[in-house]
Amino acid sequence: MKPRRLAVVVVGLAGLLLIALLIRQAFGPPAGTLYSLSTAPRGVMGTECGLQAVAAGRDADERMNRALGDAEQALRQVEMRMSTYIELTELSRLNAAPAGQVVKLSPETLTVLRLARDLHAQTDGAFDVTCLPVFRLWARAGKAGRLPTAEELAAAKSASGWDKFELLPDGARKAVAEAGVGLGGIAKGYAIDLAAEAMLRTGCQGGLVDVGGDIRCFGLSSRGGKWRIAVNSPFAPGGGEFFGTLELTGLAVCTSGNYERYSVIGGKKYSHIVDPRTAMPVDTAPSVTIVAPTAALADGWATALSVLGEAGLKRIDPDSGIEALVVMGGPDDYHLAQTPGFAKLLREPITLPATRPGRGGTR
Repeated sequence: MKPRRLAVVVVGLAGLLLIALLIRQAFGPPAGTLYSLSTAPRGVMGTECGLQAVAAGRDADERMNRALGDAEQALRQVEMRMSTYIELTELSRLNAAPAGQVVKLSPETLTVLRLARDLHAQTDGAFDVTCLPVFRLWARAGKAGRLPTAEELAAAKSASGWDKFELLPDGARKAVAEAGVGLGGIAKGYAIDLAAEAMLRTGCQGGLVDVGGDIRCFGLSSRGGKWRIAVNSPFAPGGGEFFGTLELTGLAVCTSGNYERYSVIGGKKYSHIVDPRTAMPVDTAPSVTIVAPTAALADGWATALSVLGEAGLKRIDPDSGIEALVVMGGPDDYHLAQTPGFAKLLREPITLPATRPGRGGTR
């Protein structure tokens, strides 16, 4: 899709806007004028994607186009290395390898695996990318419309765990053939980071990368200030309700929840989020929003706190720059738990949606 120019400053009179455009074409833009260009690449990680670049100066168009192209390339490169849905990726080759065989991996894939291993330790196992056998078992169960048997769950759990993997300087190997890694809870965030860094290298004054609602932004927004990002309510399937608006720059924000992806078995909903420690789906927190220095960290912690719930907030290092909002309970009886720093990032305080019963609250 061809990038479209977005208006940065809305001028009330069409005539003034036309004059401004003619001046830019003839003499170049006034000093400091910001321009914005956006695109929505298709087929990126199986979800919606939006990229926006902001630049100033005579070569703004060139830099913005280069930024958007470099960002899209970075996203697609991560997908071609770390997807489990594409047969020839590095991760698919590792998952298909027999026990003991060393599989060569790129520095990028090894970086994500090491970060995932660190998060596993920091979250007491609530975040575990080695539980691919468990995730795949529940995916098959959802399609078949039946619960996994105790024997199937035990077999999937026995094939999971970091003790089944050895990370080497230039690759990895498995201890058992059935073991597998799924980086769905962190690779998207890492891809967003690489895309944002690619945009930054072009010299743009600002940029935003949005993949499936997970975002990293830097510099100036198209309005010339910080970027504004809404925190949606998980209890409004059609959207339109939100708990507040974050005002960010130089940060990432990721949300995880059980309200969009789930399976129905025997008339009951089962979340796509599985507790690696029990091998069972969880509905502890309908929604978790994380703000962090990188999208990889935000992505991983959003998944972990979806398992741990409000109790997981105490596991976040207060000096890490990671802030969180956790929604606990159901649509008719819920409360919000947040780190102190999360509230400071809000443009307006969190308020309960007017259409919800008054039993909800904030903590």
